[in-house]
Amino acid sequence: MTIHDLDTPALTIDLDILEKNIRETQEDCNTHNIHLRVHTKTHKIPEIAHMQLQAGAIGIVCQKVGEAEAMVAGGISDILIPYNIVGPLKVKRLTELCKRAKMTVAVDSEITAKGLSDGAKENGVTINMLVECDSGGGRCGVQSPEAALELAQKIIGLPGLQFEGIMTFPSNERAKPFLDQTRKLFAQANVPLHTISGGGTGTAEVSKTIGCTETRIGSYVFEGLTRISHEKNPPNPITCAERMITTIVSTPTSDRVIIDGGQKAFTSYAPTPYGYIMEYPKAKIYAMSVEHGLVNVSECDHTFTVGDRLSVIPLHQGMTTNLHDEVYAVRNDQVEHVWKVAGRGKVR
Repeated sequence: MTIHDLDTPALTIDLDILEKNIRETQEDCNTHNIHLRVHTKTHKIPEIAHMQLQAGAIGIVCQKVGEAEAMVAGGISDILIPYNIVGPLKVKRLTELCKRAKMTVAVDSEITAKGLSDGAKENGVTINMLVECDSGGGRCGVQSPEAALELAQKIIGLPGLQFEGIMTFPSNERAKPFLDQTRKLFAQANVPLHTISGGGTGTAEVSKTIGCTETRIGSYVFEGLTRISHEKNPPNPITCAERMITTIVSTPTSDRVIIDGGQKAFTSYAPTPYGYIMEYPKAKIYAMSVEHGLVNVSECDHTFTVGDRLSVIPLHQGMTTNLHDEVYAVRNDQVEHVWKVAGRGKVR
């Protein structure tokens, strides 16, 4: 089967580009002597996670328990959830996963740690723990190195929990004083930090510089348009792995055509244009409704007709993937695999 046989809109992944992105990011981490723990929220596909692990990653990252369940079902056995797991229903599901895989979670409060401890004790499992530190990101995390040590010491005293270290996001130079002071306090208190986890695509060198032992990177697999400067570096098909194959369903005017992919196919993520059309870079997807993509073709020499196909690099490839049940892994227009997006919609 070729991409020309696919019903549209069809989300495809170029295997040559995907493999290149995986290989080059792993090589970058190896060069900087830092462990790579790959974030799967971009692709949510166990088969891709296995490719990343085979390339040298030490484990994966999932943002929600549901994503982790999909990955464990797909054969992944070392997972970090850098997210506060709150409530007995989620804790119960997490402890069930602990029977099948090494599970590590992050917390930033004693309340969350105590809930995990109760669940682990009840279910007879051990949960590995990281303390999340807010070193400037302004999201979750304890607010000082002293608070990090205090929470770590409380975790150490709770049954069913194994303290492993700390984490932060994003990795940047402003985090270094926070992490330096944290390391100092933990050393003085004789509390070992086995893991210092940083994060962010493109931050392997920075993560190493600020003293992290691992870096959490994810969006590099698809490298969407949101990560590329249109002014300095136009959308580059060599680095962007996804293509949405669409069909022109209407040509109402000479300067406008309509494709069969709208917000439910591409997401409503702004800013425009909503994607980069491979065959006609001057064509711009300037607006979308739920099921219609509106394309300005006034700068194109080509005469478009109903039935023509356009392949589009989505603006945000991770959010786009989350809308689809399956993707088509292709090489030279040949479909080699059909992969289920096992983690799609797993927001709990």
